[in-house]
Amino acid sequence: MDTDSIFEKVKDMFKKINDILDAIDGFVWGLPLIILILATGIFLSVRLHAVQFTQLKFALKSIFRKSDSKDGGELSSFKALCTALSATIGTGNIVGVATAIGLGGPGALFWMWLAALLGMATKYAECVLAVHFREVKPDGHILGGPFYTCEKGVGAVNKSLGKFLAVLFAIFGTMVGLFGIGTFSQVNSITSAIVTFAEAARGAEGLAMVSVPGIGSYSVVVVVASVILAIVVALVIIGGLKRISSVAGIIVPFMAVIYFVFGVLAILCNISKVTWAFEQIFQGAFGFKAAVGGAVGAMIVAMQKGIARGIFSNEAGLGSAPIAASAAKVEHAVQQGIISMTGTFFDTIVICSITGLVIVMSGTWQPELGLQGFAITNEAFKALLPRVPGLFISFMLMLCLVLFAFTTILGWNYYSDRCIEYLSGGNMLPVKIYNWLYILAVFFGPYMTISAVWTIADIVNGLMAIPNIIALLVLNGLIVKLTNDFFKGKRIYTVGYDFANNRISDDD
Repeated sequence: MDTDSIFEKVKDMFKKINDILDAIDGFVWGLPLIILILATGIFLSVRLHAVQFTQLKFALKSIFRKSDSKDGGELSSFKALCTALSATIGTGNIVGVATAIGLGGPGALFWMWLAALLGMATKYAECVLAVHFREVKPDGHILGGPFYTCEKGVGAVNKSLGKFLAVLFAIFGTMVGLFGIGTFSQVNSITSAIVTFAEAARGAEGLAMVSVPGIGSYSVVVVVASVILAIVVALVIIGGLKRISSVAGIIVPFMAVIYFVFGVLAILCNISKVTWAFEQIFQGAFGFKAAVGGAVGAMIVAMQKGIARGIFSNEAGLGSAPIAASAAKVEHAVQQGIISMTGTFFDTIVICSITGLVIVMSGTWQPELGLQGFAITNEAFKALLPRVPGLFISFMLMLCLVLFAFTTILGWNYYSDRCIEYLSGGNMLPVKIYNWLYILAVFFGPYMTISAVWTIADIVNGLMAIPNIIALLVLNGLIVKLTNDFFKGKRIYTVGYDFANNRISDDD
């Protein structure tokens, strides 16, 4: 059998695998799950009296609340939020938005917004429960998340169901870290951004190629980047939660501000296109701009891609952020829940909106242009900032994406470690083994195709959300009770919060 024949068979095999993955993805992210996620957000918003809107100002003020040293927990509320944001502000904000709009049109951005606004209530609820049910281990470290929410909370209603959902969540959480958000999609996007910049700087013909045995030929830039990234990730994750939170506490705020300023500048320089862009977004959201398939078909595609990528980006409903939230130093679970919900606000309403508006205003999402992922966003910024050297734009976007994705890799390693710790009953040997598998996944990430990477990520994301959402619905009464206990009815609106003493003020 000659080499060409073998190559064709391998190529055909990968095509069949991609077809299977697409079929599974379509089933997992079908209308039932989309309706479940949106319905849960609506239900919790109503039960909690739209806490994401009525308490947003209070939540933003609470981010920098000083933690009392007597509070249980390992991290300040700010560091816990940054750790969660390190796992959310990543490729989803730059590449994920581009992918959603490229596949679902401008209307996908509207559904991202809707999912985020409703998701803020969902994230609040899941983080409240995570802190409420967390455990302090003998060595002093905190373990908490939906697995304990399911085991203890749902378990109080039905022990077997609670344990089943807990194990299911922990398994899916491990898979998301190893095969989804944590590794393949992040590393693939990092190397894609680096190659895009290298090609802009030297030209595609100027990049040396190297053959990777059993995989294929790749740019030497990709191979070197994968090796360096795997080494740096290994050095950081060995330090555990506190090292991860320290890195996240520096990188996340700094790069978020840089990207925000860069994006706002691009929008302001083309302010006349903003109204038109919003028209495209709202018309596309309801299929009024459908070219094929009719309005209903176009709306469903926009909804599916927008919600899927929105959840991929802000992770509301997945149950990941509560794992970091459970480690916060707080006296009451609601304190961290109210802070954690701002993560969805910053991630989607602020960062993703900037990316989405830039892409829609530039028109680089159009399928006929043949652009994918990072290239869509890169060309969008170049189109809106023609006076800024293209090489500088590519470098800035590459830097933002690399650092965002790097912190996401670290954050998801922490999440996965906690899931493994729960599954192993506190035995840390499986955690150490998993960490090495995680590092290997980081190394091999660049060699996965873009479509396969995002499809795998979508599938495990959807599966992870199911046990978490079931727990939220079962325990919605407890969430309301904890919220009312903290805010003491409506007194919070007239009394306020005593930040110096970390409590609701007693003054009338």
